[in-house]
Amino acid sequence: MKKTLKYLKIFLIFCILWGIIHSLYITIDGLTDKNQSADAAIILGSKVNPDGTLSERLKARVDKGLELYNADRVKVIIVSGGFGKEGHWEGDKMKEYLVMNKVPANKIFVDNFGNDTEKTVINSIHILDSLNLKSAISVSQYFHQTRTKKLFRNKGFENIESASPNFFEWWDLYSLPREFAAYYKEAL
Repeated sequence: MKKTLKYLKIFLIFCILWGIIHSLYITIDGLTDKNQSADAAIILGSKVNPDGTLSERLKARVDKGLELYNADRVKVIIVSGGFGKEGHWEGDKMKEYLVMNKVPANKIFVDNFGNDTEKTVINSIHILDSLNLKSAISVSQYFHQTRTKKLFRNKGFENIESASPNFFEWWDLYSLPREFAAYYKEAL
């Protein structure tokens, strides 16, 4: 019995250390912007407020995509999200915001069926392929980037980098362990 408890303790310590190490990796990877240019920015959706305005988190993402576009780091922007419980299509609302900020409508491609990260990846690859675009920058919160890039690469789209907004909230403390679990769930 003592031997079993000893091995269980060692296993639990290993799991905790692995979680901490992987979370540090996710954080560093997500906060690293290699300042590369690409054919497209892909902005992953998030909550739209009931009044149709972008939530602070989503606005930070879209502003980061706008920054990439204005710095000529990307040629076009893909906005991807679903239909939120608040009653709005995330992609449409992101496009409206970008157009209001002087991005030509013909430079924005909307995916309103990116209800989760995997669907966003699949739909974005279809859009990129249809436009003969070969490189992209994922735009999302830092904790989301490692898994997003892994999904792109798993689907055969290798030329993917990331850029994250400087937006942090208490919710991130929940999101890091969630992304840790999601990363390994998809790996298996």
